[in-house]
Amino acid sequence: MDKGKTAKGGRRPKQHPRTHRYVFRLDDLDNEKFLRLFEASGLDSKARFITAVLFEREIRTVRIDVQANDFYVRLTSLFSQFRSVGTNYNQVVKILYRNFSEKKAGAYLFKLEKQTAELALLCREVILLAESFKSEYLDQKKEP
Repeated sequence: MDKGKTAKGGRRPKQHPRTHRYVFRLDDLDNEKFLRLFEASGLDSKARFITAVLFEREIRTVRIDVQANDFYVRLTSLFSQFRSVGTNYNQVVKILYRNFSEKKAGAYLFKLEKQTAELALLCREVILLAESFKSEYLDQKKEP
């Protein structure tokens, strides 16, 4: 073995080691604000967050509004149920005309039309509620 070329164990040395260290102190209010900004940034370490802020890199914050998301999921589910009601409506009309006389099918269709009118009123109420939720809650959140 050559005496000049001994094998070293351990980590490989970094190309650009971070050797400079800066220390600063925060009071309770500033520390709370700093921690909120750090959590909102989604970065994995405070050191990376601080360097990103200092060197004016873009910091992305993603806010998920749980209530608005829940509202969206439930509204989507409701409209999928409306679509399935429309499919069932078509199937019921076909079955009525196939299995009953013209007069009896007409009587059942009259009852079905009343229920459909009530469903249409309910759908209008849902749309008005969704619009009021959007204007009062979601648009208000966008403002600074």
